[in-house]
Amino acid sequence: MKYSRKSIYAISALAATMIIPVVVSAGNASAETRVIAEQAHTRGTDANYIGGGVAAGITNGGQDGDAANLGINIQGRLTTPQAPVSLRGAVLAGEETTAIMPILSYDVGVTKNTNVYVGGGYSFVEEDGKPSPLGNRDSVVLTAGAETEFAHNIVGYTDVKVGINAYENSPAEAVSLQAGVGYSF
Repeated sequence: MKYSRKSIYAISALAATMIIPVVVSAGNASAETRVIAEQAHTRGTDANYIGGGVAAGITNGGQDGDAANLGINIQGRLTTPQAPVSLRGAVLAGEETTAIMPILSYDVGVTKNTNVYVGGGYSFVEEDGKPSPLGNRDSVVLTAGAETEFAHNIVGYTDVKVGINAYENSPAEAVSLQAGVGYSF
């Protein structure tokens, strides 16, 4: 597989948003602070996770190369300890190309172990003109979803992503639905 300079930059940005906070916070983790946080935590989840599942593009831009398609997703979340903000990363891979997205979200705990969130970021499509589950060109992306920690270290998530002007030669927005299961750390 041949990678373009744009895809290498996008993958590097995504990796940095996922890895740097883990490395920085690794020295601060302790079992005692985790127990205290769990006792005080009654709504939402503060789980950091990485997972995978299905990605379904549900729109079509109306031109050749715009077809909605089914693919896979890999998504992750890193929380911030003092604010309801998370760094998220998503990779939506279709048959012909992949969209890579760093995203910043605002999270709201709705019940024990369950959050809803809204956020925004940017979608880098590896090969412009080739369909991904979220359009066929780079675009601003908005997302809304929910996540729940339903077992020890297991998180389920679902969301919708909207790519603004995500099709070449078309003013249409791209919409993709994702669902998956992740491992929390």
